[in-house]
Amino acid sequence: MLYRSKTNRIWAGVFGGLGEYLNVDPTILRLAWLIITVFTGFVLGLITYLLALLVIPEPK
Repeated sequence: MLYRSKTNRIWAGVFGGLGEYLNVDPTILRLAWLIITVFTGFVLGLITYLLALLVIPEPK
């Protein structure tokens, strides 16, 4: 199940949780998100992150 990470987090644990779920280093996901966000004008990346923050639950 996909959850936000409680241990591997910088802001909200979105990429830490995705990294654990996909078995990928979260740093790679963070860098990819940063590159996409910069090249799309920031708005799309920020909206995507906020949606992920709202949709992906924190573990109990």
